[in-house]
This record gives sequence, structure tokens and C-alpha cells, in this order.
Amino acid sequence: MKNIVIIGAGGFGREVKWFIDEINGVNKQWNFIGFVDDNLPKGTVINDSNVIGDVAWLHEQNLNVVCAIADPIIKKRVLERLTDSKNSYPVLIHPDVRVSKFVNIGEGTIICPGCIITVNIKIGKHVILDYDSTVGHDAIIGDFSTILPGVSISGHVNIEELVSVGTGAKIIQGLRIGKNTIIGAGAIVTKDIPQNVVAVGVPAKPIKIRE
Repeated sequence: MKNIVIIGAGGFGREVKWFIDEINGVNKQWNFIGFVDDNLPKGTVINDSNVIGDVAWLHEQNLNVVCAIADPIIKKRVLERLTDSKNSYPVLIHPDVRVSKFVNIGEGTIICPGCIITVNIKIGKHVILDYDSTVGHDAIIGDFSTILPGVSISGHVNIEELVSVGTGAKIIQGLRIGKNTIIGAGAIVTKDIPQNVVAVGVPAKPIKIRE
């Protein structure tokens, strides 16, 4: 089995540890050696696992790493600190995911239980697809984006990098969501959304500019 660590010992990090256990229950692949977290002391025990270091420590390692930080901006900043390290970033797909062979998935992406990912889809690096989300044909999801639980992404949707799509949102076919944009929980997106905004509502409309 290959050694693996999780960046982030918060709620999602604990869930990802559970995913690793579930994957090992089907096919023993991973030896989980601990969490990496800048905000917790080394030796802190999280659900029977230890915090084994911070990101500076991880920079000097040669491990398989999965980043369980949901905020796209923070996630990118943390991973940029590891750019010239020897670490690797496997794709984690829970056994309950339904995904066709005609899907391109970038390194470090996490796909959670209950997701359905159909055909001719491109998913970037370090993307999170949370519980029970669906992605339709020919969709694109950009690097570092986070799709929260129960999101429905229709065919030919283009989600650019650093986007966060809130729980239960729906995006109709053929639309584009601009870089560094947040789509609020429960929103229904019926028109293109520009970059660097927060969009909420039914139908979704920008209400705030992001820096």
C-alpha cells in the first residue's frame, strides 16, 4: 500500500479519511499516516489519527497528498507552497461514484459518494465534487473549484477555475461560470455568470463583486 496524508484536519478532512477507509475496504491501496494542518499542534489526535506536521514539514517529504480544503483560494495558496516538492497528488474516487471511462480527471481531485459523472467531461486538478452531485456530458470544471453537496451541473457547462458552487445549486445546460465566482446554495443558474462575483437566488444574479 502507498503512504498518503491529508492536508486539513477539519470536517471535510475527517470525511476524506473515511473515504480512504472505504476505498481500502474494496481494494487496499492506501496507508494513511496522518493529517497535515498549520493550525493544530503536531500530535493532536483526530478520530484516532494524528496530526503529523504542517505544510512546511510536508514540503520536505515525498508522499501522496490529498488536499481537503474546500475554499478554492485557500486550497490553491496552500498547494502553491508545495509546487517544487516531491509529493504526488492522486485522484480519490469513492467506490459509490458512477463515472464513465470517457472522463478526464486532474491530479488531486476528490470525488465523494453518490456522485454521477457521465461522458466526455473534463475535471481539472484539485477539484472537490461533494456528495450526490451530478455532472452532465461535455461539462468542464476548472482547477481548484469546489462543488458542494447535491449540485446538478447540466451538459456543456463550463465552470472556470477557483469557483465554489453551493449546496443544492443547479446550472442549466450550456452556461459558463466565470473564474473566482461563488454560486450560492440553492441557486438556479439560467444565464452565464461573470468572473469575480457572488451570485445567488432563483434565477441566480450577481449581488457582490469579489476582490
